[in-house]
Amino acid sequence: MSLWLHDPAIRDVKVVRKALTASVVDNQAIIEVICSRTPSQLRRLKEVYLSTYHSYLEHGIESQTSGDHKKLLLAYVSTPRYEGPELDLVIVQQDAEQLYKSGEKRLGTDEKMFIKIFSEKSSTHLAAINSAYIASYGHSLEKAIKKETSGSFESALLTILHCATDPAMYFAKILRKSMKGVGTDDSRLIRVIVTRTEIDMQLIKVAYYKKYGKPLTHVVRSDTSGHYKDFLLNLLGSDY
Repeated sequence: MSLWLHDPAIRDVKVVRKALTASVVDNQAIIEVICSRTPSQLRRLKEVYLSTYHSYLEHGIESQTSGDHKKLLLAYVSTPRYEGPELDLVIVQQDAEQLYKSGEKRLGTDEKMFIKIFSEKSSTHLAAINSAYIASYGHSLEKAIKKETSGSFESALLTILHCATDPAMYFAKILRKSMKGVGTDDSRLIRVIVTRTEIDMQLIKVAYYKKYGKPLTHVVRSDTSGHYKDFLLNLLGSDY
C-alpha cells in the first residue's frame, strides 16, 4: 500500500525493481507494467529507474530474463514508438500478412518478426493489424499468438496486443484473475488498482461490469478486509 505514496513513474519503478530482484523473477509483474505502458510512460520509467538505482532498466532485464521474452522486453523499452492516431492501412495490411507468414503459414515461428512489429508499431497500428488479421484469416491475432508462442513471451505479446485493442478490458480481466478462486492475489490486486487509479480506473470499472455483470467495488469489498479493503475502496471510488 506504500506504493500509493509515490507518483506513477516511481510506483512503476518500484514494482519492476522488486520483480527483477526477487529470488524468483516475477515475470507477471514485469509484463503487466512494461508491456502496458505508453512510450512516454516507459521513457519516464527508465529515467526514474536510472536516477533511483544508478543502473539502466535494460541491464536488469538483460541479466534477469531470458530467451525471446528478454528480446521482446529489451526491444519494447528501447524502441521509440509513435503515440498518435494516424496510421497507414497499406502498411497495416503488409504487417498482418508478415505476421501470418512468420507464424501460422510456416513450420515453426519467426519470433524475430513478431518482436520487430510488436516493439516498433504504435498501439493504433497494432489494433488495426488485429482487425486486418481477422478480416484476412478468419480469427484474431490473439489466437495466432497463443498457437505459435508460449510462456512469458506469449504473455508479453498478448499484453501488448490487449493494451492496444482494449486496455480497460485487459485490466478488468487481470483484476478478475486476482480475485477468482480460493484466496486473493493481494499483490496483483493492489498493483493494478494503485497503478491505474489515476489513469483509466473509471474505464476499467465500466469494462468489469460489462464483462462480469458485477461492480468491481462489490467484488473487492467481498474479497478483502480491514484497512486493506478500506484503502482499495477509497481508491476505486463509486461503483461506476
